[in-house]
Amino acid sequence: MRDREKLATLSAGGARERPIAVESSAVIEGRVRAMPCVQCEGAYRVGEHRSEGPGLRAVDAKCDRCGAPRTLWFRIVENEPN
Repeated sequence: MRDREKLATLSAGGARERPIAVESSAVIEGRVRAMPCVQCEGAYRVGEHRSEGPGLRAVDAKCDRCGAPRTLWFRIVENEPN
């Protein structure tokens, strides 16, 4: 279990330093619900969704199956035409 938790913090979205890039805050909750729990592969329930600075969002989630809490990180990026 500890190895899974450590891998989760090293993956995209697992830490403030490695947020998942999204184009809009409107897609964040759907992305969280689509991610499997790193411990039991259950579905996450979205809790608090907050701003942590310009374009940076933190989402507190909890697994519906095992109850494991997780904070996932997202960065809102603009997709401008070239």
